[in-house]
Amino acid sequence: MKTLQELTLLDKFLFDEVVEDSEAYEALLRIILGEEELNLLTEAQTEKEFRTAPWLRSIRVDVFAMDDKCNIYNTEMQKGKRDDLVKRTRYYQALIDSSLLTPGEVDFNSINNTTIIMIMPFDLFGLGKYVYTFESVCMEYPELKLEDGAKRIFINTHGTNVSEVSPEFIALMKFIEYNEDEENNNIMASSNLEKIKARVARVKASEKVGVRYMQKWEEEDLIRHEALEQGREEGIEIGIKQGVEQGEDRGIARSIKNLMNNMGITAEEAMSNLGITSANYDKYLKML
Repeated sequence: MKTLQELTLLDKFLFDEVVEDSEAYEALLRIILGEEELNLLTEAQTEKEFRTAPWLRSIRVDVFAMDDKCNIYNTEMQKGKRDDLVKRTRYYQALIDSSLLTPGEVDFNSINNTTIIMIMPFDLFGLGKYVYTFESVCMEYPELKLEDGAKRIFINTHGTNVSEVSPEFIALMKFIEYNEDEENNNIMASSNLEKIKARVARVKASEKVGVRYMQKWEEEDLIRHEALEQGREEGIEIGIKQGVEQGEDRGIARSIKNLMNNMGITAEEAMSNLGITSANYDKYLKML
């Protein structure tokens, strides 16, 4: 377990606490999008849930807000690498869009413009870019844009194309991952970056936040323990009928599923929480 002081913005708890402050989230968006005139109209909401029907899969977005031009922003901090991130953003886009029209609205042009931003400490596309921005274009005429107002941005904190982004952006990437920007001490003062750094310092100095962090960790640890116990018991029952080794594997698979249901996390995140080595991920994914 990391202490609160050891957390970086890659850690979900700290990221959520920091961007709950609208000024900090506004500063983050300004640096990433390169728009100094961006002003948020609403308070940033963390862990906002979207669901189209009770029986369908819901999502909880990391942070969600609207600016004074009614543009919607959803930003996700994705620390772990997985192979479904592109389609995950597609699903996020669909559920967010479904919430933007009031019942009975007939004009689909009233749907807000949306930008989904996913920040990752790895290169999802392997081309060395800091930023990959996707908008719909015509395959036959690439210069023809669909102009549907939907944009998805994937950010790689380990980019190498330094000439294509601002020094301020690079400094933000260093701070996100390491809580420092020593390599960028020569850049001009950035009021946006200073707002983010000041918010991080306040969060880490807060006793209330420290208590919440401990409570959150203890709550998740309890869920992990209960999921393991339930899976172990079910595994023993299966093992009696089908063989101990197979029963143990099924018990672990049950633990993974219990953790996914109780904490609303992915299979990979559940396996990581349970201390399962990555070499065994495929085995349990197939069982699931």
